[in-house]
Amino acid sequence: MKIFSIARTCAVLGGLWISIGGALAAAPPLFVLNSLEASVSVIDPVTWTETARIPTGKEPHHLYLTPDEKSIIVANALGDTLTFLDPRTAEVQRTVRGIVDPYHLRFTPDMKWLITAANRLNHVDFYRWDGKELNLVQRVATSRTPSHLWIDSRSTTVYSTMQDSDELVAIDIATQTIKWRTKTGAMPADVYGSADDKRLFVGLTGSDSVEVFDVSGREPLSIKKIKTGNGAHAFRAAGDGRHLYVSNRVANSISKIDMTTQQVVETYPVPGGPDCMEVSADGRFIYVSSRWARKLSVVDTEAKKVVRQVTVGKSPHGVWTLQHAPR
Repeated sequence: MKIFSIARTCAVLGGLWISIGGALAAAPPLFVLNSLEASVSVIDPVTWTETARIPTGKEPHHLYLTPDEKSIIVANALGDTLTFLDPRTAEVQRTVRGIVDPYHLRFTPDMKWLITAANRLNHVDFYRWDGKELNLVQRVATSRTPSHLWIDSRSTTVYSTMQDSDELVAIDIATQTIKWRTKTGAMPADVYGSADDKRLFVGLTGSDSVEVFDVSGREPLSIKKIKTGNGAHAFRAAGDGRHLYVSNRVANSISKIDMTTQQVVETYPVPGGPDCMEVSADGRFIYVSSRWARKLSVVDTEAKKVVRQVTVGKSPHGVWTLQHAPR
């Protein structure tokens, strides 16, 4: 396993800048979290090689860009830490300790809060964000195994799936209290909201479908289940404002959903348990972690197949790059 020190990482990346004549500045690296190796693979999208593997805290699962786009935050769930990386150079900027079980994380659109889901400890945490420091303000007890988060466009409500109690929970951000909870299908994982904040799409990892909820009224209403494939898990917007990708981890496929008609319009085969996804700036390529194959897979949506794979660490999960399609 290639583990580099910070100094070694900078040296490798420095050599890469020279070898590709400044192309890195125009094509920032891809970051792939290796959950069972406590590391981040740094992938050069010009040469498609792993240029560094940077140590993190235990079990990094998800990552998120700070609102000022100066840092990628890696959430180390079992390490109780956040690792801040430069999204352009992959330099380690700092480590923040004492962040309890940060499995999943999101910033509110108004940039006032960082909210984390404590997957193993059954709570959602609200951290005040001033652009630099994080301060825990509230810990909200939930149900069993909060998994993924979604925040509405007005920064009024955060939604969290409960993986082991089969629920969707809505938390009021102003009061930081639970507004409502509703039952879902089996093992809800990722959750994605429509641009008008009226619909939520929930991946049912214990099933073969995406469940759609109408959340425009006082109470949520399950309105449809879209059959995609076994192990429907993680979402990524296609970038066109209409379509949504979902990875079907057991079926080894990615489905493209039309959010307007709520139907599957394309399916792409992806081996190795596809999980988290990123989309290229032009919308043509999906970068997906093949969880069981230790690969980053690149899907050409025009050719409708995997056209490249890059070997990374054990149990790759979150994927991110600064140069991406709209989310």
